Amino acid sequence: MNLKGKIEIAGITDVGSVRDHNEDAISTETSLGLAILADGMGGHRGGEVASAITVSTVYDTISERIKTIDENAIDEKTGYSMESITVHDAIKLANNNVFDSSNENEQYRGMGTTVVVVLFYDNRFTVAHVGDSRLYRIRDGVLEQVTRDHSLMQELVDRGFYTPEQARKSLNKNLVTRAIGIEENVNIDIQEDVAQIGDIYLLCSDGLSDMIEDDLIHETIKRNTDNLEKAATELIEEANRHGGKDNISVILARPLKSFPAKNSLFSRFFDLFS
Repeated sequence: MNLKGKIEIAGITDVGSVRDHNEDAISTETSLGLAILADGMGGHRGGEVASAITVSTVYDTISERIKTIDENAIDEKTGYSMESITVHDAIKLANNNVFDSSNENEQYRGMGTTVVVVLFYDNRFTVAHVGDSRLYRIRDGVLEQVTRDHSLMQELVDRGFYTPEQARKSLNKNLVTRAIGIEENVNIDIQEDVAQIGDIYLLCSDGLSDMIEDDLIHETIKRNTDNLEKAATELIEEANRHGGKDNISVILARPLKSFPAKNSLFSRFFDLFS
């Protein structure tokens, strides 16, 4: 399915105001309805290598395998769509590639990266992530965080040791509990949901979410709702204005028209009741 003209996507990555190189990596493909964002970590530019390997592996794997899957098929073992399984397998392969590269190159030993991937299909989307790079969605004027951070601070918030407000001010908020390439195997969170025309989806690294509050993120996007490229640029500028202490990456996506899969029972049902 070619989604050109049905989805619009804009993405920017920036080194920030403090770092001397960019360890984030992004990739988008409107025709596939695909957005990928990774935030690398590791000395000697290891994070830069890890995020680049991850983004290229995920992009290449999905763009190749999506051509051959049955758009209406469901994986009997998991109950997920085959699109979701494809995203999961692509991230798993990326983990293998980063892990192997880390073990084979001493200068990159211990490198890793977060990743968040969104794939649109059949009036739906799949989001898969590892780490604390996030997906937000604006629907009906409300901003919500779709993903849950894989971080020590998020676990402490979940257990009631910190409030979300206290967590934002903590010096330990960036300690992730999962990352691509650190171990031979990685747990990948996957969600599927309906995509509605006019939704705005924001993928971002913590270089954005750590620098500015959700309210300002929302206000900046609302102010530029008719121009996603300008919205992305202004989000980067706001993060730099508030310190820019890390690399900053944002991808914005919006469904413009219905995009049902051929002979999709799901989309016919959704169109009937929406």
